[in-house]
Amino acid sequence: MNFLQACLPFLKWPRLTFDRFRTEWIAGFSVALLMVPQSVAYAALAGMPLVTGLYAALLPAIVGVMWGGSTRLSIGPSALTCVLISASLTGMAEPTSAHWVNLAVWLALIAGGLQLLMGILRYGWLLNPISSPVMMGFTQAAGLLVMASQLPAITGWQTGGSFQWVDIIFGLLSLMALFAAKKWLPKWPSIMLVVAASAGVSYALGFADQGGAVIGALPSSLPSLSLPTAPSWEELGLLVGPAVLIALVSFLEAASSAKTENQKEGTLWQENQDLIGQGLAKIASGLSGSFATGTSFSRSAISLASGSKSGWSVVATASFVLLAVFASPALFHVPRAVLAAIVILAVSSLIQPMAFVKLWKISRIEATTAGLTFAITLLSTPRIYWGVLAGVLMGLSHFLHTRLHPRIIEVGLHDDGSLRDRHLWQLPAISSDVFALRMDAELDFAAASSFEKYITEKLSDSPQIQHVCLFAQPINRIDATGVETLQQLRKQLTQRGIQLHISGIKLPVEKTLRLAGELDEFSAVHLYRTDVEAIHALRSLQALPDDIAGMAI
Repeated sequence: MNFLQACLPFLKWPRLTFDRFRTEWIAGFSVALLMVPQSVAYAALAGMPLVTGLYAALLPAIVGVMWGGSTRLSIGPSALTCVLISASLTGMAEPTSAHWVNLAVWLALIAGGLQLLMGILRYGWLLNPISSPVMMGFTQAAGLLVMASQLPAITGWQTGGSFQWVDIIFGLLSLMALFAAKKWLPKWPSIMLVVAASAGVSYALGFADQGGAVIGALPSSLPSLSLPTAPSWEELGLLVGPAVLIALVSFLEAASSAKTENQKEGTLWQENQDLIGQGLAKIASGLSGSFATGTSFSRSAISLASGSKSGWSVVATASFVLLAVFASPALFHVPRAVLAAIVILAVSSLIQPMAFVKLWKISRIEATTAGLTFAITLLSTPRIYWGVLAGVLMGLSHFLHTRLHPRIIEVGLHDDGSLRDRHLWQLPAISSDVFALRMDAELDFAAASSFEKYITEKLSDSPQIQHVCLFAQPINRIDATGVETLQQLRKQLTQRGIQLHISGIKLPVEKTLRLAGELDEFSAVHLYRTDVEAIHALRSLQALPDDIAGMAI
């Protein structure tokens, strides 16, 4: 049964009772009120036919939650994924054309296949190179670009520089109503109310008959599952890079919502299972003729706030979206400017300039990484994925620099009895002929060179040193390069008549050194289990202050 539940995780859902049916269907209806207009608006953002937004909220949402690990995520169209789709396909085809749709389908299939493969192989950890500062810089830049892309629709701008005042009025009034409702009436289905009101006004004014930009006629039929036309090898090569980025970024969107859900429930996040669910959702969306799906943080938050307890609420949401497909003629008169206002509202939460200021106070290097990611994303438009790739490379470069330059300090005895950075706290040396140091890193190939250089330079500057004591408690791993470095260091110290002391060595490190023969009785290395023991041993060699006997380290 456990194997069956692992393959079909939806079997673990609770049985649908009458009370649970009522709770889940109320939560699903609350999400659907936001999802229907958002799906249509996000389809326009991705350059896809508007009805494909509803298609992406049907089968993909159900498949994603049935095979996902987080059962209350709102899988479907998302702003960030849609802007990546649009940016990736710009220049390859005309938006809404059959060629564009076919390429978007392939983006969904490739990105979904990658996520599915990563989930099956349990490679969720590969997402770690995209750090929070990189995502922050990218999402804020993407948010600005999304807003800029909606200006023509919300102003009715036409070739030649003319504007349509009716579009401007529809757009501005919708924006003001949406932002006002978000602030003062957050629990109201404001988006659906604005859509309904604008459709009524548009119909009364005969806006469509006068040539106004409205949603128009949408197919009121279900999508048929089919395989897309194979792209050329050149096009396939151009799609692979963006598909990888869509897979990574869209899953980071899902991670933010999934972590919130699991924290509230006190459960462990199953990232690999969610990768499988997200990947299958994208594949289902592609086979439905739609675009790559993502996870909406706002819709997921509404689901949680509305009392959703299981995946049944997602099924309920899809049921209401299904009704919206057949009732799509009701959206005919909704002005396009209103859809643009919905998109702007959705991405407005991504724009948080004070986040850069806060990050600068925490880490200037990471703030610089976020700022450069932001700038490169804007400058590389429409290929905005270069911003994330540049940010990842900068983050990995900083990580590599940190590993190659570990924190190595000379320690001294603080007044509170602890061993601290001697130079930072202006502490006296433990003794004039004792060099005590600590390295806060693994002793591996990356840190070994800095470790050896640090000790060698210190010994060159201090010929009076007779004892070197390594407080090794922070060192939790050593590799072959580290063993070789420690071996050379021991030989160097022996030739100079200096004794090596090691305190607090961890068992995995000790085991490796013993296997290498570096801690046998002929090595002349003095081992101490605790720092207190090491200090007492050094006291027996030198006349140290007597007030350290009872110190707590």
